[in-house]
Amino acid sequence: MIKIYTISGYEEVGKNMTAVGYSNGGKEEVVIIDMGIRLDRVLIHEDVNIQEFPTKELQKLGAIPDDSILRNKKVVAITFTHGHLDHIGAIGKLAPHYPDVPVYGTPYTIKLAKSEVRSEKYFEVKNPMYETQFGEIVQVSENLAIEFVQITHSVPQAAMVVVHTPEGAVVHTGDFKFDNNNPLGEKPDYKRLKELGKEGVKVLIPESTRVAEPTKTPSEAVAQMLLEDFFLYEGMEEDGLIATTFASHIPRLQELIWIANKMGRQAVFVGRSLAKYTGIAKQLGLIRMKGARAVRSPNAIRKVLAEVSGARENYLLVVTGHQGEPGAVLTRMANGELYDIGKRDTVVFSAGTIPNPLNRAQRYVLETKLKMKGVRMIKDLHVSGHASREDHRYLLRMLNPENIVPAHGEFRMLTHYAELAEEEGYLIGRDVFVSRNGYMVEIR
Repeated sequence: MIKIYTISGYEEVGKNMTAVGYSNGGKEEVVIIDMGIRLDRVLIHEDVNIQEFPTKELQKLGAIPDDSILRNKKVVAITFTHGHLDHIGAIGKLAPHYPDVPVYGTPYTIKLAKSEVRSEKYFEVKNPMYETQFGEIVQVSENLAIEFVQITHSVPQAAMVVVHTPEGAVVHTGDFKFDNNNPLGEKPDYKRLKELGKEGVKVLIPESTRVAEPTKTPSEAVAQMLLEDFFLYEGMEEDGLIATTFASHIPRLQELIWIANKMGRQAVFVGRSLAKYTGIAKQLGLIRMKGARAVRSPNAIRKVLAEVSGARENYLLVVTGHQGEPGAVLTRMANGELYDIGKRDTVVFSAGTIPNPLNRAQRYVLETKLKMKGVRMIKDLHVSGHASREDHRYLLRMLNPENIVPAHGEFRMLTHYAELAEEEGYLIGRDVFVSRNGYMVEIR
């Protein structure tokens, strides 16, 4: 029997955690997929070290998953689909619940996970961590094996996690879209996905964030064109240029470096998270930092911003704070700290607003403050990293799964996925199961 534990991320966007259990008359074996955090619950941003927050405080706030449903289960592996904090951010708090259980992910994801636990003060994370290559099948117990299938998202080396069981494959999509023109060259492994469809997929656990959008999500190449059309037009004579996007969005950051070089400016990344993500990406050869630099310490940030302020026409600043998060660099600028932002400056938002009320409110406050200072704002030079309805339909037809358990979304998003599944011949309650946080779905 296969059991899908819908631990977290089934009633909200964030703090994702799922587990796949298999038993055949004997003791159940379990593979965990993701251990995420919900950032808006703790009012923090990408530059904050999450591991400094006590576990009990994070649990009380509902910021990390409640994994009590897995207590006393035989967990044989922990896997990560990709390196975003809503998928790896709780590793320092939850991995110690499973001592010595190995952790698997692609190289970039594992290096980010290691950076999250390096400064853990409250528990020591002793779990061994293994970098797994795409296409490699790892036997994690007598009955279970795991595999990472390459997919595209807004962070490098994103993967669909496949748990191979004696009853068939369980495919967890993680966050994904089908991007055939990614500027960094990453492409979905359609060949392997089609093979899995022929071999037999017992359960599909798909993300649901944008499934209500009746379109196909555009390629990252579209975002590159939007940015180039704005920054590289012949009449561009702006003084201060400031861009803000996700610190983990390496393809977007690479595009901003290319653009700065074409403009004869230096790209300067300001903030701890931007330095961390680009540093690891550079180490793995995933980004070229030619002509760019990154600063992370408070003193270095103040020094470089004073330097930029005196010669704004020579730089393209890239900062955190696109959601209006308290304490992020752009928010502090809008509050009159760090940098005298005003009529000489243009702020380009190359990120969408995360779809929850708090983020929308924070973003509104940020934009209001920038507007009051006379800042020129350019919004929505961005494309999503999440699959829309037609991406999902294509995946369903490729994999032809026997059962579907929609994940990663508010309840309405999960039901939108169920509606799509019904269009493709499935039926809610028969082979489509809409679950909640903390529950378990039995697949027979």
